Amino acid sequence: MNKLKFYSIFILGFSIYFYLDAAYFSYLQKEVLLLTKSKSAAHVFAYTVTLIPLLITTLLLKKSKQSLFNSFGLSRGIIIGLIFAFTVTLPMLIGYAIKFKINTDLSPDTVFINTLSSAFFEEIIYRAFLFGMLYRFTQLGFLLSVFFGSLLFGVIHLYQASNISETIGVFLITFLGSLFFSWIYAEWKFNLWAAIFLHCLMNLYWLVFNVDEIAIGGMYANIFRFSVLLIAITITIFYKRKQKIPLKITRKTLWMKSQEELQ
Repeated sequence: MNKLKFYSIFILGFSIYFYLDAAYFSYLQKEVLLLTKSKSAAHVFAYTVTLIPLLITTLLLKKSKQSLFNSFGLSRGIIIGLIFAFTVTLPMLIGYAIKFKINTDLSPDTVFINTLSSAFFEEIIYRAFLFGMLYRFTQLGFLLSVFFGSLLFGVIHLYQASNISETIGVFLITFLGSLFFSWIYAEWKFNLWAAIFLHCLMNLYWLVFNVDEIAIGGMYANIFRFSVLLIAITITIFYKRKQKIPLKITRKTLWMKSQEELQ
């Protein structure tokens, strides 16, 4: 497939998804909630329906022999992804358990929606599609592939902020988080489960221990949170060097990739 056709289909598919999400997500969520009385079911249904354009777009753009699950990085590695995510987030869990009190006002729906459901669907949209489709199937390098998705990922979390300083803080934290999850996704052989479980567990600990209502957090919250990033990056680099596996993201692949470097 030539470049113009690829990018045209990619942009059109995402634009249709974006319109459906903006116009119908809340409506679908409310209607399903009325029918099922389950906020979790409503959340999953609304995401599933609005994601259809991205699924169709991926089917059109993926390599002919790849399944949809393989194109997203969901076909294997679920156990490895979970073990990796749990291991590197342990300092966050222990630190928050010592420093903060458990939030006793959480409902099962709140926990599910803000952890597993949000992490799963957001990683499909922002890592597997917006970053992954560009980085895996075009010659765009890491920074060019990740920029738009990370920018949008930061913007969609701005609802948490109530003033200019919080807006800047929330955007920077979520933008950085998007870069981090994208790097993890790429370096763990495009295993989306690694990013999903990292995203899920970090959200879970933040929620369960009632750290803060917005993504910025205080000093202790960020010490433990950024320790996760440092440990995850260190373990990933150490593991790949020990196994003599070259890093995906290098100076040569930051901006553009050669034809030989395409997956």
